[in-house]
Amino acid sequence: MEEKQLVLYSRAGDKQAFCELYGRYKDRLYRYAYYRLGNADDAEDAVSDCVLAAFEQIKNLHRPEAFPAWIFKILYRSCAQIIAAQAARRKMADINGYNDSLQTDMNAAIEKTELAEALAILKDEEKEIVLLSVVSGLNSKEIARVTEFTPGAVRSKLSRSLAKMRTFLEG
Repeated sequence: MEEKQLVLYSRAGDKQAFCELYGRYKDRLYRYAYYRLGNADDAEDAVSDCVLAAFEQIKNLHRPEAFPAWIFKILYRSCAQIIAAQAARRKMADINGYNDSLQTDMNAAIEKTELAEALAILKDEEKEIVLLSVVSGLNSKEIARVTEFTPGAVRSKLSRSLAKMRTFLEG
Protein backbone atom coordinates (compact mmCIF):
# COMPACT_ATOMS: atom_id res chain seq x y z
CA MET A 1 0.00 0.00 0.00
CA GLU A 2 1.24 3.51 -0.76
CA GLU A 3 2.50 5.65 2.08
CA LYS A 4 -0.06 8.37 1.40
CA GLN A 5 -2.89 5.85 1.77
CA LEU A 6 -1.39 4.52 5.00
CA VAL A 7 -1.29 8.04 6.41
CA LEU A 8 -4.93 8.63 5.44
CA TYR A 9 -5.99 5.37 7.09
CA SER A 10 -3.91 6.19 10.16
CA ARG A 11 -5.56 9.61 10.43
CA ALA A 12 -8.91 7.83 10.37
CA GLY A 13 -7.83 5.71 13.36
CA ASP A 14 -6.54 2.56 11.64
CA LYS A 15 -3.92 1.23 14.08
CA GLN A 16 -2.66 -1.39 11.64
CA ALA A 17 -1.94 1.28 9.02
CA PHE A 18 0.02 3.28 11.60
CA CYS A 19 1.96 0.14 12.56
CA GLU A 20 2.89 -0.35 8.91
CA LEU A 21 4.06 3.28 8.69
CA TYR A 22 6.13 2.74 11.81
CA GLY A 23 7.62 -0.39 10.28
CA ARG A 24 8.73 1.59 7.25
CA TYR A 25 10.41 4.31 9.34
CA LYS A 26 11.64 2.60 12.52
CA ASP A 27 15.19 1.93 11.33
CA ARG A 28 15.72 5.45 9.98
CA LEU A 29 14.21 6.98 13.13
CA TYR A 30 16.47 4.88 15.34
CA ARG A 31 19.63 5.63 13.33
CA TYR A 32 18.94 9.36 13.47
CA ALA A 33 18.28 9.27 17.23
CA TYR A 34 21.34 7.09 17.85
CA TYR A 35 23.72 9.38 15.98
CA ARG A 36 22.19 12.44 17.60
CA LEU A 37 22.13 11.12 21.18
CA GLY A 38 25.14 8.82 21.19
CA ASN A 39 23.70 5.75 22.88
CA ALA A 40 21.18 3.01 22.24
CA ASP A 41 19.01 3.44 25.34
CA ASP A 42 18.42 7.14 24.77
CA ALA A 43 17.80 6.51 21.07
CA GLU A 44 15.19 3.88 21.89
CA ASP A 45 13.53 6.24 24.38
CA ALA A 46 13.45 9.07 21.84
CA VAL A 47 11.94 6.85 19.15
CA SER A 48 9.35 5.52 21.60
CA ASP A 49 8.38 9.04 22.64
CA CYS A 50 8.25 10.09 18.99
CA VAL A 51 6.07 7.20 17.87
CA LEU A 52 3.66 7.63 20.75
CA ALA A 53 3.34 11.36 20.04
CA ALA A 54 2.92 10.69 16.31
CA PHE A 55 0.19 8.12 16.96
CA GLU A 56 -1.65 10.57 19.21
CA GLN A 57 -1.24 13.50 16.81
CA ILE A 58 -1.60 11.94 13.37
CA LYS A 59 -5.18 13.21 13.14
CA ASN A 60 -3.65 16.70 12.94
CA LEU A 61 -1.42 15.92 9.94
CA HIS A 62 -3.17 17.71 7.09
CA ARG A 63 -0.92 16.73 4.19
CA PRO A 64 -0.09 13.01 3.99
CA GLU A 65 2.95 13.70 1.78
CA ALA A 66 4.46 15.68 4.66
CA PHE A 67 4.61 12.57 6.87
CA PRO A 68 8.42 12.02 6.68
CA ALA A 69 9.27 15.58 7.69
CA TRP A 70 6.47 15.60 10.27
CA ILE A 71 7.62 12.45 12.08
CA PHE A 72 11.27 13.50 12.01
CA LYS A 73 10.33 16.89 13.46
CA ILE A 74 8.64 15.04 16.33
CA LEU A 75 11.79 12.91 16.75
CA TYR A 76 13.96 16.03 16.58
CA ARG A 77 12.01 17.47 19.53
CA SER A 78 12.14 14.18 21.44
CA CYS A 79 15.91 14.11 21.06
CA ALA A 80 16.16 17.74 22.17
CA GLN A 81 14.25 16.90 25.36
CA ILE A 82 16.58 14.00 26.09
CA ILE A 83 19.65 16.16 25.43
CA ALA A 84 18.30 18.77 27.85
CA ALA A 85 17.70 16.08 30.47
CA GLN A 86 21.23 14.72 29.93
CA ALA A 87 22.67 18.21 30.39
CA ALA A 88 20.68 18.70 33.59
CA ARG A 89 21.90 15.33 34.93
CA ARG A 90 25.50 16.22 34.07
CA LYS A 91 25.12 19.57 35.78
CA MET A 92 23.70 17.93 38.89
CA ALA A 93 26.48 15.35 38.82
CA ASP A 94 29.08 18.13 38.59
CA ILE A 95 27.41 20.04 41.41
CA ASN A 96 27.36 16.95 43.59
CA GLY A 97 30.91 15.99 42.62
CA TYR A 98 29.97 12.73 40.90
CA ASN A 99 31.25 11.45 37.60
CA ASP A 100 28.83 9.57 35.41
CA SER A 101 31.49 7.16 34.21
CA LEU A 102 29.14 4.95 32.19
CA GLN A 103 27.97 7.91 30.07
CA THR A 104 31.54 9.12 29.76
CA ASP A 105 32.74 5.68 28.61
CA MET A 106 29.95 5.36 26.03
CA ASN A 107 30.57 8.85 24.68
CA ALA A 108 34.30 8.15 24.47
CA ALA A 109 33.68 4.96 22.50
CA ILE A 110 31.40 6.73 20.06
CA GLU A 111 33.76 9.68 19.65
CA LYS A 112 36.53 7.30 18.59
CA THR A 113 34.81 6.44 15.35
CA GLU A 114 35.77 8.43 12.31
CA LEU A 115 32.17 9.34 11.55
CA ALA A 116 31.61 10.68 15.04
CA GLU A 117 34.84 12.66 14.80
CA ALA A 118 33.82 14.09 11.45
CA LEU A 119 30.36 14.95 12.77
CA ALA A 120 31.93 16.58 15.82
CA ILE A 121 33.64 19.24 13.70
CA LEU A 122 30.26 20.49 12.50
CA LYS A 123 28.08 23.10 14.15
CA ASP A 124 24.89 21.74 15.67
CA GLU A 125 22.69 22.91 12.79
CA GLU A 126 25.09 21.43 10.23
CA LYS A 127 25.14 18.10 12.08
CA GLU A 128 21.32 18.04 12.17
CA ILE A 129 21.10 18.61 8.43
CA VAL A 130 23.68 15.91 7.67
CA LEU A 131 21.94 13.39 9.94
CA LEU A 132 18.50 14.18 8.56
CA SER A 133 19.81 13.79 5.01
CA VAL A 134 22.30 10.94 5.20
CA VAL A 135 20.99 8.87 8.10
CA SER A 136 17.27 9.61 7.83
CA GLY A 137 17.07 9.93 4.06
CA LEU A 138 15.04 13.15 4.00
CA ASN A 139 15.22 15.51 1.02
CA SER A 140 15.91 19.25 1.29
CA LYS A 141 12.22 20.19 1.38
CA GLU A 142 11.55 17.72 4.18
CA ILE A 143 14.63 18.86 6.10
CA ALA A 144 13.49 22.46 5.67
CA ARG A 145 10.19 21.59 7.37
CA VAL A 146 12.07 20.07 10.31
CA THR A 147 14.73 22.75 10.72
CA GLU A 148 12.74 25.77 9.49
CA PHE A 149 15.46 26.74 7.00
CA THR A 150 14.58 27.22 3.34
CA PRO A 151 15.21 24.22 1.04
CA GLY A 152 17.96 26.24 -0.69
CA ALA A 153 19.65 26.98 2.62
CA VAL A 154 19.43 23.29 3.53
CA ARG A 155 21.09 22.25 0.26
CA SER A 156 23.82 24.85 0.74
CA LYS A 157 24.48 23.93 4.37
CA LEU A 158 24.46 20.22 3.50
CA SER A 159 26.96 20.70 0.69
CA ARG A 160 29.31 22.78 2.87
CA SER A 161 28.98 20.36 5.79
CA LEU A 162 29.76 17.31 3.68
CA ALA A 163 32.74 19.13 2.20
CA LYS A 164 34.02 19.91 5.73
CA MET A 165 33.62 16.28 6.72
CA ARG A 166 35.33 15.06 3.55
CA THR A 167 38.30 17.40 4.15
CA PHE A 168 38.53 16.23 7.76
CA LEU A 169 38.43 12.54 6.83
CA GLU A 170 40.97 12.94 4.03
CA GLY A 171 43.37 14.96 6.20
